[in-house]
Amino acid sequence: MTHQKPDARTLIVSARDVVALLPMSECIDAMTDALRTLALGGAILPLRQIVRMPGGRKAFGLMPAALTNPQALGAKVITVFPDNDATPYDSHQGAVLLFELDYGRLIAILDASTITALRTAAVTAVATRLLSRPESRTLALIGAGVQAETHLEAISLVRPIDAVRVWSRSGTRAHDFAAKLGAAGTRITVCETAREAVTGADIVCTVTSSREPVVCGEWLAPGTHVNAVGASLPTARELDSEAVRRARFFVDRRESTMNEAGDFLIPKSEGVIGDDHIVGEIGELLLERPTIAGRRSAGEITVFKSLGLAIEDVAAARSIYDRAVATGAGTWIQLGGLRDAHP
Repeated sequence: MTHQKPDARTLIVSARDVVALLPMSECIDAMTDALRTLALGGAILPLRQIVRMPGGRKAFGLMPAALTNPQALGAKVITVFPDNDATPYDSHQGAVLLFELDYGRLIAILDASTITALRTAAVTAVATRLLSRPESRTLALIGAGVQAETHLEAISLVRPIDAVRVWSRSGTRAHDFAAKLGAAGTRITVCETAREAVTGADIVCTVTSSREPVVCGEWLAPGTHVNAVGASLPTARELDSEAVRRARFFVDRRESTMNEAGDFLIPKSEGVIGDDHIVGEIGELLLERPTIAGRRSAGEITVFKSLGLAIEDVAAARSIYDRAVATGAGTWIQLGGLRDAHP
């Protein structure tokens, strides 16, 4: 009887390989499956653990999760340094660690910055496909960083976007964004104010590092869908209380929102809304028999509050790993994990 040689190799996946192995369309499909699994009760998802650095803006986070479909176990370990927006470094840096379920082996270490950029936009696309009007054509991007780029790509896959407006506190970044993305054939208008970008837009995405509102409810036309993406602290928000009050409010996960989302918690503390203002989780709309209603009329304003969930990172890592194994991409190293390798 022969025994197969044990394998304790670990796959290293760089930022470039992440992009090659997880096209946005496939990432949207992977996020759809992960959010549906969450709604079905097939996920173990503790609240993220955050270490705040002195001053409060810089953070170190641990986000563990397990999924039944796809079968995946792992964690994202990441730093969030918002002030990096003005430097050559990403604001989110770290690694996604993927483990297999038979022996608990660490099977992959993947660049977290790129996975975060892709999966965040892909989840937004899932929500936009479910909640925005199908004929939506005008997209307003509030913020002009990495997330603005991936959100433009993702939303263009689910809605027939033919006009893009962008605003950033740094006008230079907005113009750079327009020059870069406009060269690909997309019609992009740089706006002088956030209000100019939002007024009359069909879809609005806030992808900033702001702690104060950058979108006001009075600017939102009937039928607008808003994706509030950038803020992930109880004390930070991108939407003012009126924007939240006017909208049917959907979330990626109720428990996370009740503990971490300033876009919800601040209006609640003001008495503007209550807990029942959360219509439900976006994954509930993906069930064969949805337990909540999505958009109910063309004139309704809808908001999707995205915090980012570890199941999204782990599901993305699983998809990347499977394709890397199939195609031979990435770099394999021997970290350990076998008993006879221990000192």
